[in-house]
Amino acid sequence: MIKIFWFGLDILKKEYEDILESSGATITKFKSIDNIARKDNYIPDVIIADKNQSVESTFKEFTKRYNDVPKIVLSTTGSFRGFAPWTRLALTYPLNNPPAKALKYYIERAKKERELSVEYSGLKNKLSTLRHELDFFEEVSRTLTSTLSLNQILNTILQKAKKLIMAESGSILLLDEETGELFFEKETGRRKNKGQVNSVRIKAGKEIARWVAREGVPVVIPDVSAVKKRPSELNKKTAPGIKSLMCVPIKSKNATLGVIELANKTAGRSFTENDLDLLLKLVAQAAIAIERASLYQKMAEQSITDDLTSLFNTRYLQSTLETEIARSDRYHTHLSLIFIDIDYFKAINDNYGHLTGSKTLVEIGQLLIKGLRSIDVVVRYGGDEFVVVLPQTSHNHALQIAERLRKSITRHVFLKKEGYSFRLTASFGVTTYPESAKTKEDLLVLADEAMYKVKYQTRNGVYGIV
Repeated sequence: MIKIFWFGLDILKKEYEDILESSGATITKFKSIDNIARKDNYIPDVIIADKNQSVESTFKEFTKRYNDVPKIVLSTTGSFRGFAPWTRLALTYPLNNPPAKALKYYIERAKKERELSVEYSGLKNKLSTLRHELDFFEEVSRTLTSTLSLNQILNTILQKAKKLIMAESGSILLLDEETGELFFEKETGRRKNKGQVNSVRIKAGKEIARWVAREGVPVVIPDVSAVKKRPSELNKKTAPGIKSLMCVPIKSKNATLGVIELANKTAGRSFTENDLDLLLKLVAQAAIAIERASLYQKMAEQSITDDLTSLFNTRYLQSTLETEIARSDRYHTHLSLIFIDIDYFKAINDNYGHLTGSKTLVEIGQLLIKGLRSIDVVVRYGGDEFVVVLPQTSHNHALQIAERLRKSITRHVFLKKEGYSFRLTASFGVTTYPESAKTKEDLLVLADEAMYKVKYQTRNGVYGIV
């Protein structure tokens, strides 16, 4: 059914009206374009108007309002004078006293051309959107392939996701392959306890982020308040202002690497299915980059860590000593070193086997880490020997730390869960730069000598070379 607005009753012949109504058209009649209500939002399929309507005071407003509607302009005088203002408009057909059938033909033609125009406009807008998306994803691709830094890649993904979806805040949680827990790796936006959120680890399998990580299925919640079950205890603690939420798994080769969460679309709007489609495209690109960067990071870590204990190795020790000695010289601070040798460790291997000995070394490494600061460095030097680097630590303080570590080893019951429950002791040697040692080589040699003084005399003790 064609809906027609007719302006100018003088040109409305009965034969026009009859043939149009017989074909199913509905005609809304107006004496003048000034008569249409300005607040009327109804848009017709076709407008038919007397050419003289162009002289009305509201003509400019009228043509602007109905710019996309086809207009058939009629003249009954046989003259084309007065058509000029109309011919400047798009989709306009000037007709001079046409027969009824001709008018019907032009109305149908005008309607089809409008449909084509609307379709073309839609395709044009869609093409523009696709071009914009293509440019966006090409830029993302260039950024993601330009670095192997996992931190930079995650930061890029989060910032681009926020921009693409127009979200107020977001976070990326990665999956720990060994524990199955999610941990906050990157987050942005206004969140409470922002400094604490990175320490949160949550087991996969419960609540939204955990469920998404476990099932590998995205979730969109347009209105969190409408959900009967609380979305997440974690979200409640870290961001109570969440109104809408979208959570998408980051997957590669059917394995889940983590999830990306976006909260609160800007301007108070809700996330849509289109937002989800765009985020899934971005995540598909991101997954490859994350997996590549994670692999590179693991390889880098393996080059500086001990395969058995995951402590730092001697290669890292050498570079750390160089860095810390330079820092000590610059800021006039002390740098101390502790050399540790486990007493009678050979007996563990002989009595319980090398596998048990290896597990014991791992437990010793963890025990040392627990007794030290985050800036201290624990190194497996070789066999059952360990080295601890203590930046900004005086000789006397290093002796106190060594004694504390000695006591913790002496009191500890090893491999209790394995059913062995044995105890150990260790010999400790301490030296300090620049009081005793003048180079990194001196630090290692003197600390080693101090340790051997204990090992060949009393064992289970601490000795320092000043």
